[in-house]
Amino acid sequence: MDGGRILEVNGVGLCVDTAGDAADPAILLIGGMGASMDWWEDEFCQRLAAGGRFVIRYDHRDTGQSVSYPAGAPGYTGADLAADVVGMLDALGRRSAHLAGISMGGALAQQVALAHPERVDSLVLMSTSPAVPSGAKLPPMSEELRAWFAAEVPRPDWAERAAIIDYLTGYERQLETAEYFDEAHVRGLVARIVDRTRDMAASVMNHALAEEGALARGRLDDIAAPTLVIHGTADPLFPFGHGEALAGGIPRARLLPLEGVGHQMPPRPWWPSVIAAILRHTEG
Repeated sequence: MDGGRILEVNGVGLCVDTAGDAADPAILLIGGMGASMDWWEDEFCQRLAAGGRFVIRYDHRDTGQSVSYPAGAPGYTGADLAADVVGMLDALGRRSAHLAGISMGGALAQQVALAHPERVDSLVLMSTSPAVPSGAKLPPMSEELRAWFAAEVPRPDWAERAAIIDYLTGYERQLETAEYFDEAHVRGLVARIVDRTRDMAASVMNHALAEEGALARGRLDDIAAPTLVIHGTADPLFPFGHGEALAGGIPRARLLPLEGVGHQMPPRPWWPSVIAAILRHTEG
């Protein structure tokens, strides 16, 4: 990776990092709610680049080194976060790219595919849910996760690095499955995120508080981009039926189930099959 640099995107500074040869087909990685680019791990990106892809990852507004707003007062909408995807392509001089989004990032990718189909070479939708009407009945989040949210675990003291790391690691534990939750690894990743984020309170709170804004209209079957859906069979937030709804609703979409995986980045044991599937899907 090139270490990251700030680009002006839609009038704000967003931090971007790239790997691979800019002459290769581009894959733009779009993180989830409150997620900086660090969740797309260096080695994961390097393996995609080694497969002949130009890999782009970036910090959303209010994450990492990108523009930060006061905690509790995001100065943007969900539609602005979707527009940032296209703005990032503009800033890098790319006509189009393959969009790979996880969770909220998958919803943003769907929005861009509907609003700007000419900018989207293909979609990879991970651990996400239909962002527009699908006609499918979607299963609710797990009872365990619902109970955890209802218990309202107190937020940490935002001045205490160790408390923030404990809080975010504990949150991640609820989303991942025990089989694929590597606490030491998650702690290390979270520590890196805390150390390179301008305002952790804003990064944790603001995406959820942002209003939707003027999002793209349409239905899943209006999405023309070739689509690969990757979904854990044990996802507690968006149970597997959400992935099935995406794969069933988007024309000619393919579904790659990750057996026993929760609401999380593809865990390392799954990298060989996930990376191979993404490289096949983005061949052209």
